[in-house]
Order: sequence, then C-alpha cells, then structure tokens
Amino acid sequence: MATAPLPPTDTATATAAAGRHLPSTRPPPPYSLPLTLTPPRTSSNRPVTKLRVSSSSETAAAAAAAAAAKPKEETIFFDGGAHYGDLVANLLLGFTLLWLPLTLAAVSRAFYLRYRFTNLRVTVVSGLTGQDRSDFSYQVIKDVQVVPRFIGEWGDIVITLKDGTKVDLRSVPKFREIAKYCLAMAKKPVVLKEKGSKGF
Repeated sequence: MATAPLPPTDTATATAAAGRHLPSTRPPPPYSLPLTLTPPRTSSNRPVTKLRVSSSSETAAAAAAAAAAKPKEETIFFDGGAHYGDLVANLLLGFTLLWLPLTLAAVSRAFYLRYRFTNLRVTVVSGLTGQDRSDFSYQVIKDVQVVPRFIGEWGDIVITLKDGTKVDLRSVPKFREIAKYCLAMAKKPVVLKEKGSKGF
C-alpha cells in the first residue's frame, strides 16, 4: 500500500525560510581596484656616476694627451662693448639732421652690443635683453682685417670665416691687440691687414 509523502514539518519550513534571510557565510569577492606601479623615485639633483674600467692596453700617455686636448678653463681676454669715443663723437655730430641716423646706430651699439674674446671662442651679444648671441671658435677663422676709426683710437675688426662669412665687429676698443690675439689663437701668421682710416 502506497503511502503519501508527509508534509514538511513546521520546524523544517521555518529553518528553510530563515535560511533565505540569513547572511551568507561566504567571503565577499575581492575588490578590483586599479593598480598602478610607480618606479622608485630618484633625486634629479644627484649626479649620475658612470664607472669606466680601462683596459690594460690603454696607456697613461694617451690619457694625458686626451686631457691636454681639452682646455681646463675658459679665460677671458676682452669683454666689453663699443668704444665710448664712438658714442661721444656721434652724439656731438648728431645735432645735424644729416648725421642723426649714424648717431642712433652709435647709441644702439653702446647700449645693446657686447664683444667677448676668450681662449676658446669669439662671442657677440646683441639685442635689448641680450637674446641675440653668436659664437664661433678660432678654428673657423680664415682671415682678420682691421679698419681704424677717428684717429686710430678705436676701429672695426672684419673676421672672415672659412665658409666665406664675414663678421664685422664695429667700434672695438684695443682693436689691433684683439685682432692679433684672434690671429694667434687661429694659428695664423700675426700680420695685420690694416685698411686706411675711415671716418668715425
């Protein structure tokens, strides 16, 4: 004789219903946060040291020759602007309207132009804030000529480079000494090519 299944008891039903509302005992899934790896920070002020291991075939004479090839320090032979006499003479003649453009050119040379001759290079700095700067080394010099101004108190130096460029330095004080220095540093014969005196 078949028996009908018994209905669940009230305690089993209560347990099943309570199980639906009980918190889960499983651990929650791990959070997926964005992960970025940063490299270790290095100080930018710290100099980087590179070790150089010399081979046994490298001699001390070769190292001394390499050190002698680089000048140790840049020394200044002349650093200054145009000769003050150029400005004074042009200001005196500037009262005439005919001479006024030359006076303005002399004023701009006096205030905005500087020449620097060192043992490594020639530097010409110009412009209101000195933003225009041109440098060239003595190795690119082909020829140096001088043009005396006034009674020879100041003069122009015309430097011709090996590529044919001419650099005209106007109203330079001690122009003969500076031109001889340029020829000596360029390893050229120190014979000045002097043109006749031309005005101011």
